[in-house]
Formats: sequence, C-alpha cells, structure tokens
Amino acid sequence: MKIVIPGGTGQVGAILNRALTAAGHEVVVLTRRPRREREVAWDGESFGPWAEEVDGSDAVINLAGRSVSCRYTPANLQAMMDSRVRSTRAVGEAVARAARPPRVWLQMSTATVYAHRFDAPNDEITGVIGGKEPGVPDYWAYSVEIARNWERAQEAADTPHTRKVALRSAMVMSPDRGGVFDVLTRLTRLGLGGPVAGGGQYVSWIHDRDFVRAVAFLIDHEELTGPVNLAAPNPLPQRAFMRALRSAWGVPVGLPATRWMAEIGALALRSDTELLLKSRRVVPRRLPAAGFAFDHTAWPEAAADLARRARGGPGAHEGHLAPTVSGSLRRRA
Repeated sequence: MKIVIPGGTGQVGAILNRALTAAGHEVVVLTRRPRREREVAWDGESFGPWAEEVDGSDAVINLAGRSVSCRYTPANLQAMMDSRVRSTRAVGEAVARAARPPRVWLQMSTATVYAHRFDAPNDEITGVIGGKEPGVPDYWAYSVEIARNWERAQEAADTPHTRKVALRSAMVMSPDRGGVFDVLTRLTRLGLGGPVAGGGQYVSWIHDRDFVRAVAFLIDHEELTGPVNLAAPNPLPQRAFMRALRSAWGVPVGLPATRWMAEIGALALRSDTELLLKSRRVVPRRLPAAGFAFDHTAWPEAAADLARRARGGPGAHEGHLAPTVSGSLRRRA
C-alpha cells in the first residue's frame, strides 16, 4: 500500500511511519521542512505539486495542525484553528482532484470535542459535545469549536469515491522522547506526579500500539465512516492515573498540586491547564462494535509496558508492530 501522511513528522506521525514502513508499506510524509527520504514539501494550506503523492495512493492519514503543547493565548488558539482547517481543506482538494483518489481518508481530530464531565462516559453515539459546560474557562469552548471545525472541513470536502473517518483520539501514550508519556514521566520522577486539583478529572488515553492497530483496522474496514473514538475503554481519574504511573517507575510519592500550582507549572512548561484539568471521560463504541479488540485496556498494565520500553527493554522498538499491521492490511496490499 501507499499511505500519505500530511503533518507526519510529530510524535503520532513518527509512530505510524515506523510501524507502517516496517510492515512493508510505502509511506510518504508531507511536511513544511522535508529532511529525509520520502518526505515531500507542502505549505499545509494550499493545493500544490505535493498533491501528486495523494493521486494514486491507497490511504491518506492527515495529522497536520499546530501543536497543542503551548499557552492557549488568543493568537495560539487562532493558529490552531487556522492550521487544522486550512490543511484539511487542502487535503480535501487534493483528494477531490485526484484522477485515482485514495480509498480512505483518515482525518485526525481529538477527544477534546466532548464535554468536560464526570457523570458518564462520552462515546460516539451518546456522547455530549462540549462548549456549553457551566463553570469552565471560556476558552475551553473555543477548543471544542476548533475540533468541530476540523471535522466539518473534512465533511465538507466533495470526495464521493473516498471514505472519510474522523479520528477522535485521546492522548497517545508512547515511550518516544517529547511525547506526553515522556513529559508525565519526567514530572513523576521529580516527585511531582501527584493529583492535580483533587485528581477527580478523568484521563482518556490510548497505548501507541493499539493506536496503530486501530488505524490499520479503520483502513481495512470499509463499513466505518464518520467520527470514531480512539481511546482505551477504561479512562480513569487523574489521581489513579498518576498513581499507576508512579508505580510503573517505582516512585512512591507524588506531590499534589492545587489549581493555582497547576497554572504555574503549565506556565513553566509553556503549556495550558486545560490539558490537566478538563475531564476527558471518553470511551470507544464503534471500534469494539466492529470487532476491534484492544490489547491494552487497563492503564496500570499499559503504563508498566511503556515504562519497560522507555528503559529499552525487550520489544521496545516499533518494528514489532509490523506483523499485526501487515496482517490487518493484507487485503489492501
């Protein structure tokens, strides 16, 4: 298969690129700054010569968009909106104008689209879209609007010969440097891995190997279209999440943090407290209903596996995913 990944130089793109390449597929990454073989230049917002890579490909997985690892200033929020919507429109134009359009277009979205809530989980069918929750910062609603506009841009693309799936992904946990697991690990090993603002807010997550397997499954299963939650089936409160992470690293104590302490920490990390304080109680419904089985359903076991791989233990390399990925995509090869 030929798979094109716009915006594929970040953590998630690197995970997919390694696994799909190791499985024998041709992977082309679209990036503003190509440096490696099979990386092609694009500007992330307009149709151009890069579209030749989309024409004749089997699948497109669009991950493009400004990183959320920043302060949520008005300028940064607008940049998130513009980068996501414009890149999605550009991919849609390339797919629409292709003489041989790809069979499937997987579009990155986010579990942040769902409401901040504690009472019940959000799945694709009964989940509550956020933006109107009382008592939360106003800019949280703008984050939801970014996600909704991201998905609308894909929906609006006139691509009748290409199946479209929106990946409402939770945080992808991998041992890669710079990823969310790596950041949380560093805080934990410094003794700062305690509950934040009481720790009752839910954390949704997905193990990197399940993420890759889910992407392969979605490419393969033609009956699946529209929004799909990519999240492990057992989200858990932040206090329990961090307790399991401390256990995985053998750290007995994690200092708790109040809301104002979280604000200071987020400022120091050039990040935002929404990532720490919003309750993302998101669960998958459509993937299991279609026959997908998660290998990593419980966070304590997943955290232990990720910590082992981060230490360089057996099976640390993403190439070990190759048999699963190639098997799942065999009919497309």
